[in-house]
Amino acid sequence: MIAVGTAQLRIGAVVLTRGDRPEELRTLLDSVARQDGEPVDVVVVGNGSGLPELPVGVRSVELPENLGIPGGRNVGIEAFGPGGCDVDVLLFLDDDGVLPDHGTAEAVRAAFDADPQLGIISFRIADPVSGDTQRRHVPRLRASDPLRSSEVTTFLGGATAVRTQVFQQVGGLPEHFFYAHEETDLAWRALDAGWRIAYRADLVLHHPATLPSRHPLYHRMTARNRVWLARRNLPLPLVPVYLAVWLMITLARRPSREGLKAWLGGFTEGWRTPCGPRHPMRWRTVWRLTRLGRPPIV
Repeated sequence: MIAVGTAQLRIGAVVLTRGDRPEELRTLLDSVARQDGEPVDVVVVGNGSGLPELPVGVRSVELPENLGIPGGRNVGIEAFGPGGCDVDVLLFLDDDGVLPDHGTAEAVRAAFDADPQLGIISFRIADPVSGDTQRRHVPRLRASDPLRSSEVTTFLGGATAVRTQVFQQVGGLPEHFFYAHEETDLAWRALDAGWRIAYRADLVLHHPATLPSRHPLYHRMTARNRVWLARRNLPLPLVPVYLAVWLMITLARRPSREGLKAWLGGFTEGWRTPCGPRHPMRWRTVWRLTRLGRPPIV
């Protein structure tokens, strides 16, 4: 663990892009460059695409194929050495986001320096025009007040800071998930290893309001990966309970016929296909999640 009061923590940033938002990407990179304190070392990963011209000093990795969100971010992590060991903290930022506050990086340094058990910080995502934060962007069940910071059990993948010791201890993101629930998989492993996760409402990433269903594979991926998430991480008695609860929640949301068909197809796929290594969390972690307001059955 890094002791309180050590020298200024080194921060890196991983930005994943498909290369189709060059103006937004440049705006994000400019906002990172304007951060107070020591400069943030940035790596931009072109996920199956070429990259536009980048500012001087920004490193780039161009992947010949799209590895998905967790696969692309893992490549970015390794660009900073095994498990990101060349830096102390990594920011993960969506390529169409902006850091409006020049003090964000320094606030991240202060938070990690003050709490050696803090492993992950989830930022607040706010629409740049309205200032609103969508309910789904508050990583807790009680999401009615997005301006309230709290300890949480998961995080937002494109607006977060992770202590690199977390990756070195529990591994990276599950690459075969491709998209959806990869953050919760990492979060559960980190919590089981004793790390804390904080939602910080004062650390903001501006990002246009969107719907997750804009992704054509949304329903299938979320269902398949939720099954994988349970099979990989939950004690056996909780696996059917967790999945039954989410089946009922999905039906209660009354998706379209096409959406429900895709969801049920993904749910079945999650049972029929390999989920990756299984490392069930300890029962004391189940209790910890419960005390934090999100028992791992919902």
